[in-house]
Amino acid sequence: MLDIRPVSRECGPLAARQITNGTIREMRGSPMADRGLDALAKRLGLRTDPTIFFVSAGLMILFLIVLLVFPAPIGSAFGSAREWIVTNLGWFFILGVTVWLVFLAYVALSRYGHLRLGDDDDRPAYGNLSWFAMLFAGGIGTVLMFWGVAEPISHFGNPPFADVEPYSTEAAEDAMSISLYDLGLHTWTIFTLPGLAFGYFVYRHKLPLRVSSVFYPFLKDRIYGPIGKTIDIFAVLGTLFGLAVSLGLGTSQIGAGINHLLPDVENDTWLQVGIITVLTAVAVGSIVAGLDKGVRRLSNINILMAVGIMVFILLAGDTVFLLRQIPQSIGVYLQDLTGLAFWNDAMSPFTKEGGWGWQGDWTVFYWAWTVTWAPFMGVFLARISRGRTIRQFIAGVLLAPTLFTIVWFVVFGWSAMELDGIGGSGGEISAAVADDVALAMFTFFEQFPAATLVSGIAVVVVALFFATSSDSASLVVDMLCVGTPDAGPTRQRVFWGVSEGGLAASLIILGGVTDADGLAALQQVITVIGLPIFILVFVMVFSLLKGLHSEKRAAVEAQFAGVLEKAGQGRGRPKVAGMKRTRTRSSESTMTAPTPAVPEEEQSSDQS
Repeated sequence: MLDIRPVSRECGPLAARQITNGTIREMRGSPMADRGLDALAKRLGLRTDPTIFFVSAGLMILFLIVLLVFPAPIGSAFGSAREWIVTNLGWFFILGVTVWLVFLAYVALSRYGHLRLGDDDDRPAYGNLSWFAMLFAGGIGTVLMFWGVAEPISHFGNPPFADVEPYSTEAAEDAMSISLYDLGLHTWTIFTLPGLAFGYFVYRHKLPLRVSSVFYPFLKDRIYGPIGKTIDIFAVLGTLFGLAVSLGLGTSQIGAGINHLLPDVENDTWLQVGIITVLTAVAVGSIVAGLDKGVRRLSNINILMAVGIMVFILLAGDTVFLLRQIPQSIGVYLQDLTGLAFWNDAMSPFTKEGGWGWQGDWTVFYWAWTVTWAPFMGVFLARISRGRTIRQFIAGVLLAPTLFTIVWFVVFGWSAMELDGIGGSGGEISAAVADDVALAMFTFFEQFPAATLVSGIAVVVVALFFATSSDSASLVVDMLCVGTPDAGPTRQRVFWGVSEGGLAASLIILGGVTDADGLAALQQVITVIGLPIFILVFVMVFSLLKGLHSEKRAAVEAQFAGVLEKAGQGRGRPKVAGMKRTRTRSSESTMTAPTPAVPEEEQSSDQS
């Protein structure tokens, strides 16, 4: 007899599964063509959705093979595709994220803000302090370590606005505002929107833990068919590529740090491939050994080390200047935010010799890269935020990490620009950024006491962020394939961990022997991969609107049913005009689809 039951409480009736020989398949019609994949999954001892797992894995492996066999043509194709996207659709990325931010603000302030990500009686599993700490752990990492000095210095020496003198006070303030725009509210908007969608549809409406579940208002039961599986495959591949880019950037910085500490060791392609291999082995080793609690503890220690470096720079640098800059930079950022949120550099063909293109290398690259992390961060944020209200979730995820990002950039960015010479002609740090972006942080540390020690700690911090991110991403990718919050067999996570490392190494090889070429290759690939993921996240806005509207409809129906019940118990017919309006909550939403039917033979056996 088939064992038909919900896999877990989190997945509820809509995620009822058919569990046969360890392989999970949705009840709503597994096509005959899938039987071969089911059998293969059984032979390999996997517990996953065979179609999503094998198609995602097959496409990724095919890409790796083609990339390694034909690196030049593939690099050229990605370069041409990226050029077309940033030139013709750059405005779509920039406008899109701003629209998402406005949408999130509307939802938080609307009547839907009181709804919980879960049942109405659910409460948060984590206190505010622990929750905020986990928000930092999930989203900062290698990004702040890599760009904390590099981006402000880049804009300081090469102002993106016309008629702004390099290294001037105006260039410095613009550099800080643009850096905070790229990595502040807008970056966390890209994480918050899918996190809200996952939390709402998975925990409130009990749908499977997959990206396709977010589109249930439009697709209904088709999320279990080819359309839904295609969405999930795109999400898995996007997550793998997004992580690979992050690992590639982190690896280039680790290599630069090793070369800085050991000048005889050249930071070439093969050193970086070796770094990826070693750290991937560490991540896979933690998976095999089941060191999840240890990895989480190590991640927390790593964050404390990063914060310790920031505090050291604050105290060893111009402390009073930096403390003054924290509130001032917040004010300038908020003052410039509206203009930057809609700025497309449209007049550049008439004001710049090179024409349009700056935003393609910066803002569009950031948005395309960040959105590939949307499934990973969405699952992470939803899991740690279950039981919180929508208003609490949006405010916390948007504001707390953004405030930390501001402090980080003020301490590192303003210190670097002050040391480089505000009002001058540039210094050592600007020269290092022009030569190799990955060297920026280490050249910056040379301006402080105990530079070798601090640089060594920074290399360790970036390496640990690499290993812990790879371990966590392997778990999330596996969950997106399985469709439940429960991890599959260890071999599945090991496969994804090795795949992430292999993909990152392949992108480094694609970039050639110099870090500048490597960064360009990463930008090209992630911009192309990010476009379909960006479109999917955009559609989440409309799906959430439709889902939230169902809450209003359910509340009205519950209120009307209560009035009829009271009318039946009272004398005569109530006067509708004098009826008092009451606001009620409905524990069930009209979004909930019927539970799959139980076969007749099982019904008869249950009755007997």
